[in-house]
Amino acid sequence: MRLDPPVQRRILTFIESRIPDDPRRVGKTMQGDQRAWRYRVGDYRLVCNLDDAARTVVIVRIGHRREIYR
Repeated sequence: MRLDPPVQRRILTFIESRIPDDPRRVGKTMQGDQRAWRYRVGDYRLVCNLDDAARTVVIVRIGHRREIYR
């Protein structure tokens, strides 16, 4: 599934401005997995894995909230 350009810009702006500071401050953990985090950007969700040793955030999935958790 391809995202609309306005949604792409909104998600990119969120990633560039909010996640680099402290990824744990703005997100929530996924139930059952403390490495997986979710971020809310309007009606869309980003599911990410955080690696503290490498200090990286790997985006695993991006999707609409009604579809992302299936």
